[in-house]
Amino acid sequence: MVLCQGGEGDAAPAAGGTEPEVPPGREDGAGAVQPCLCPAPGVEAAGAEERRACGCFSGMSWPCCCEAPGTKKKAACPGLGLFYTILSAFLFSVASLFLKKIEDVHSVEVSAFRCVFQMAFVLPGLIYYKTGFLGPKGKRIFLFFRGFLGSTAMVLLYYAYQVMPLADATVITFTSPVFTSLLAWIFLKEKYSLWDLLFTLFAITGVILIARPPFLFGSRVSGIEGSYSDHLKGTIAAITSTLSAASTIVILRKVGKSVHYFLSIWYYAVIGLIGCVIALFVLNEWRLPHCGRDRVFLILIGLLGLGGQVFLTKALQIEKAGPVSIMKTMDVVFAFILQVLFLNHLPTWWTVGGALCVVASSSGTAIRKWRHSVRKAKQREI
Repeated sequence: MVLCQGGEGDAAPAAGGTEPEVPPGREDGAGAVQPCLCPAPGVEAAGAEERRACGCFSGMSWPCCCEAPGTKKKAACPGLGLFYTILSAFLFSVASLFLKKIEDVHSVEVSAFRCVFQMAFVLPGLIYYKTGFLGPKGKRIFLFFRGFLGSTAMVLLYYAYQVMPLADATVITFTSPVFTSLLAWIFLKEKYSLWDLLFTLFAITGVILIARPPFLFGSRVSGIEGSYSDHLKGTIAAITSTLSAASTIVILRKVGKSVHYFLSIWYYAVIGLIGCVIALFVLNEWRLPHCGRDRVFLILIGLLGLGGQVFLTKALQIEKAGPVSIMKTMDVVFAFILQVLFLNHLPTWWTVGGALCVVASSSGTAIRKWRHSVRKAKQREI
């Protein structure tokens, strides 16, 4: 046996910018050079038996491969990513409930507080990763529109939460995957099949059942929170918010992995804060809440929204996007439960039917995208 050292390929990150999985016994760091015992010439046959014993497909015999035969692997916790998704959905839903409970704060001001929390969270990350504050020159226009559309989606969604039932606004936001597929087909030339068209029609049907326009449902519309004009304004705001959110996803796909995700969130927070401050001065709505309870709710909305983002990001890091998208429909379930328990507002059968249509369309879209990505991954392996 002779002593050898690992080559540069051991330290190189995997394609696509993701870090390779560190096998047991090599936690010293990606760049660490570790000695290993290589077989002397003439013992390759024995090495083949050892490779079969340990299940390593690296092409090296056991002393140079990932682990010794019989060593217990560090098993990942099954379902952890889906648990993070459910936790994220719960935190977002509770934040929406607190938003409904705030009495004297405009939705734009709530959005401004949310942007401040995002900036406080992202700023240390930008400094640590040394990404700068502007980003690559060729990507700044995309980052600007990502920040503008993303913050617009947040403001409109908060307005919809305030003027219409919590469950109705939450259900409408779940049409985002369907509209993302449509916009990606238009601007990125991605494939748009008959199934995608069917899911789009399902989503539109669900929104119509929730909005219940008088020319289809008559002048007397029941089960609406407040006046119908506010309900209609909230529906339009929620749909516009969904389209803006879908546009930001298309922009992020266009940018790809050339921009750090912290920089993307930074643009979102900074542009959103600037836009909210300007809007508040124009609307003359800038004021601190008089009630101490509302101030606590504002802080909790920022913290819960940030926690929801963190757990959703962690879920996508350890679980495939398809299952996460499907499990995220728990947002709708939590919204219905919280609305009944804390707002004493029973959803109508129209809302339930609309929710089923929207959840079916978004889940179908997520499943199709997931299967397509799995099929492409298998083709690359072949």
